Amino acid sequence: MSFLDEITPLKEAALQALQAADTLPKLDDVRVQYLGTNGQFTGLLKQMGALTKEDRPAAGKAVNLAKAELIQTLDRQREELELAAAAPQRATDFTAPGRRRPLGKQHPLTQVTEEIVRSFRKIGFAVADGPEIENERYCFDALNTPADHPARDTQDTFFLDTADRQLLRTHTSSVQIRVMEQSPPPIRIIVPGRVYRRDTADATHNPTFHQIEGLYVDRNVTMADLKGTVEFVFKELLGKEVKLRFRPHYFSYTEPSLEIDFSSALVRKMGKEWLEIAGCGMVHPTVFENVGYDPEEWSGWAFGFGIERIAMIRYGISDIRLFYENDLRFLNRF
Repeated sequence: MSFLDEITPLKEAALQALQAADTLPKLDDVRVQYLGTNGQFTGLLKQMGALTKEDRPAAGKAVNLAKAELIQTLDRQREELELAAAAPQRATDFTAPGRRRPLGKQHPLTQVTEEIVRSFRKIGFAVADGPEIENERYCFDALNTPADHPARDTQDTFFLDTADRQLLRTHTSSVQIRVMEQSPPPIRIIVPGRVYRRDTADATHNPTFHQIEGLYVDRNVTMADLKGTVEFVFKELLGKEVKLRFRPHYFSYTEPSLEIDFSSALVRKMGKEWLEIAGCGMVHPTVFENVGYDPEEWSGWAFGFGIERIAMIRYGISDIRLFYENDLRFLNRF
C-alpha cells in the first residue's frame, strides 16, 4: 500500500473515534492516539522523509488537508461536550428567584427601615402602605386636625394646584385612616413611608424625609400597652441600655398625647442627656368616630418617629442632607 493510500483510511478511523467520544477525557485520549507526539497520524508524517522528491508535494498536501479536518472535528466535538457539561442536569425553572449576588448595597435608610419593620413583625404588626399624594380629609380632617391648624397653611405643607386641594402627605397617619376605613378592628399595623413638609434644608431638616408610624386598636388597649411596645422597639434598635421617658404633649389625633425622650451612650456622645425621638398617644375618640369605630367599645394607641433621626443617632451622622446626596464615599461606609 502506497503512502497516499494510507492517509484516507487512517483519517476516517480518526474521525469516527473523535465523533464517538462522549466525554472530554475520552476525546483527549483519541487526540493523543492520533494527533499526539507518538500518535498514528503523527507517525505517518514522519514517514514522509522516505518519499521521493517528486512524491512529497502531493503527499504533504494530502496529509495537511486530512490533519486540518481532524483538528476541526476535534474542536467542534470539544465545544459540544463542554456545552453539555455546563448545561443544567434538570429542567430550569426560570420563574425561581435569582441566585446572583447583589452588585450593590442597601441605602442606610433602607437598612434602618427594614430593621424597624423586623422589630415590629416580632410582636405581630403588619406593614401597610398608602399614596403620597393625599387630600385634606385623610391628612387632616379625619385626624381631627382643626381648620386653623398651622399644618394646613401653605407655608407648612406642599399643596398641589388642583381643584380639590390635593397635597403631598405630611405624615403617614393618613394611611392609618385608610386602613381603619377598610378594615374592622382589631388592627395592628406599621406604616413606613416618605413624607413632605416645607422645611428649609439644613443639617437637621429636609423638605422630604421618612417616617414610620404604628397603630394598635383592640378592646381594652391601654397606655401600658403603648409603653411596653415603645420600649421593646427602641431597645431593639438602639441597644438594651436605652432609657425612655414620656412627657405630656398635644397632638390633635391622640388624647392623652406624649412626647418620647430617650437617653443612651449615643446621646451622651452628642453632649446631651436626653433627646426627643417620637410622639405618641391614645387614639382620639373623634378619630374613631370619623372611621366608623365605636370609641366606647374600642381603644387604641398610635406613635410615630423619623427614620432619618434613628439612622443619624445610630451611625453618628450630624447632617441629614448626606442621605440624599448620593456620595459614594458616604454610602460605602454602610
